Amino acid sequence: MIPVAFVFLSVAALAAFGLHHFSTKSDQISIDRQSREAARAIDGSLDELIQTQQGAAVWDDLILKLREPRLDTVWLNENLGEWLWRFFRHDQTYVLNAEDNAIYGMSSGRPIAPGSYATVFPDLRTLVEAVRRQSRPGMLARPDAIVHVGDLLLVQGRPAAVSVMRIVPFTNRVRQTPGREYLLISVRFLDGSFLKGLSEANLIATPRFSRSEQVAADELAMPIRSSSGSPVGFFIWRPELPGSELWRSMIPFGATELAILGLVMVLLAYRVRKLMRREDRIIKKLQAAQVELRASEAQASHLAFHDALTGLPNRALFNNCIEQALGDARKGRPFAVLLLDLDRFKQVNDTLGHLAGDALIQEFARRLNGLVEADETVARLGGDEFAVLAIASANRIEELAGKILDEASRPFEVLGNRVYVGVSVGIAGMPECGLDRTEIMRKADIALYRAKEQEGSCYRLFTTNMDEAVRLRASLEEDLRAALAAGTGLEVYYQPQVAGDGSTIIGLEALARWHHPTRGFITPQLFVPIAEETGLILELGDWVLAEACRAAAHWPTLSIAVNLSPVQFRTLGFVERVRAIVAEAGVDPRQIELEITEGLLINDDQAVLNSLRELRSAGFRIALDDFGTGYSSLSYLRKFEVDKIKIDRSFVQNLGLTLDSSAIITAVVTLGHAMGLSVTAEGVETAEQGAMLSAIGCNELQGYLYSQALPEGEIAQLLSAAELLGEHALPTRSRKMSARR
Repeated sequence: MIPVAFVFLSVAALAAFGLHHFSTKSDQISIDRQSREAARAIDGSLDELIQTQQGAAVWDDLILKLREPRLDTVWLNENLGEWLWRFFRHDQTYVLNAEDNAIYGMSSGRPIAPGSYATVFPDLRTLVEAVRRQSRPGMLARPDAIVHVGDLLLVQGRPAAVSVMRIVPFTNRVRQTPGREYLLISVRFLDGSFLKGLSEANLIATPRFSRSEQVAADELAMPIRSSSGSPVGFFIWRPELPGSELWRSMIPFGATELAILGLVMVLLAYRVRKLMRREDRIIKKLQAAQVELRASEAQASHLAFHDALTGLPNRALFNNCIEQALGDARKGRPFAVLLLDLDRFKQVNDTLGHLAGDALIQEFARRLNGLVEADETVARLGGDEFAVLAIASANRIEELAGKILDEASRPFEVLGNRVYVGVSVGIAGMPECGLDRTEIMRKADIALYRAKEQEGSCYRLFTTNMDEAVRLRASLEEDLRAALAAGTGLEVYYQPQVAGDGSTIIGLEALARWHHPTRGFITPQLFVPIAEETGLILELGDWVLAEACRAAAHWPTLSIAVNLSPVQFRTLGFVERVRAIVAEAGVDPRQIELEITEGLLINDDQAVLNSLRELRSAGFRIALDDFGTGYSSLSYLRKFEVDKIKIDRSFVQNLGLTLDSSAIITAVVTLGHAMGLSVTAEGVETAEQGAMLSAIGCNELQGYLYSQALPEGEIAQLLSAAELLGEHALPTRSRKMSARR
């Protein structure tokens, strides 16, 4: 019994020791990884703060604005405080004058009294004095040299990354007295949104900062120190411990094994001849347990950094790959990031179900993996978003992007269905896009947005003007929102629609115009897409319709045409809202003509079909605008039952210049009349075009030959002159208005 008991206890101890060793090692690997990620993120927060601050501190206009007798706080809010908060999350921003008194303050995107600086001055004083010492006369090689000091500090009892930077001119047009420059102070607290981003990006659970090293039993603490070694606090989190989880899951299994082994030991006392056989079985089970433990550890590590659906690296691993590539790039090995977004993926999900969507994602991932080299990385970031880290050799990036577009354009066999999608690709390469991971990803995302603006199935490389366009779009969105709220700057213009012989005004088209207070006239081609993307088109569309109805009440003998956006059609209660606006104005719906584009019809949406039928039943007339530029399918006209088609100006402008333009217009007019539709020609600019269109049989004409779009007051004068000639006869002078463009 003694040898048997010794073997039993030895095997049990060996198994327990092995499981404990592997679980402890797995836990330590996980803790080391999370510690490195947290330390890198905290240290990188200061570098990012200094980099983003420099974009505002080296600026002629800022110095000139600060020198004005009366500080322009609106300008400073928009171009300094709010800009640094919105784009780079600078929690606090201060500007100090030559006497180190605060003259401007911003906290969390909201202006604060400069006097609030007194509450943080004791914490920032050392950095401010350090910058002033380095800025003294004789200390600088050049008067416009950038001087900054940054550190990790406690600010108002909170851990923060702080940077103090001398504001210097970008050009030699602006001069400053050495040692009396303005200072820009930026503060980003590390215990707010920074912790949330750190947790999401690096899979770190329940992170927090504390002044004390005391932690709960399941937490770890990492000291945070300033550059001088002074303690700032402790970063505390609950580490992920895969080994311990496995150890706990193995307890029932181990207890069962021990019970079995104990029973075997008793039986072995009576069955000595079977001892070796039983020992062999026990050893095999222990070996299997060790193999299972190793496999579970490997699987846990794999799942932490890979996408479960495709097996590709996930966002966390892709970020690590970029960081590693940045290190190689500094040694002369450039790379590029390609962000991919599948086109029409939502349509596949909605029509065929989520299983079909998952199958499509898996097949696209397989194709994408087949296009990259061994040292390149493909990742799935989530949903239908993918990313590629590619080596930026000569012609490699554009060649790879072209192959990706070709693969995505080929049909996909999904659950017995053949589907067609596409892909939009945004590309950002280094060193053109910087040596910061966040900045490269941001610029690749901007390029992707531009590709999707082109209706997808294309790729775009990031250029600096894209960044400016994004900022301009954001600025215009805010200004448009303000204009709609205040009811200023926006106006409805009206362009006459004349009879086919060009002599009589029979209707008006209502067109939105925006007179920006600082940028001047902004075309609808610029602000209408912004309104559609942000949802402002609903408010803008209702306002234009209400204005058009008010005009219709003044001129009851004229039809008034109003353009509708596809976004409006797809909102709940759209038809009821249109009918309510017209009813409130006391206008007959038969006087209102609603213009739609072919893009609204191509998806063959039953909801759109129902809405159009309801509107026609209510008395509204439906016109199909820009006919000929899209799919131009006559089956759409028959199925959706429109009342009018408007021939696009691109065909009218080529009349007399190309033979096919006249033939196309003749065919459209003939078929339109055969289907009982009225036909309008847009963009008529010359008398010759008007004569030809009249001879072809167009029912209505519209263009600069007769009149440009005019404000309501000028339209009223034009109609008054027309009434003197008899029932809206077109005055001769209006035919010369094409010069007023």
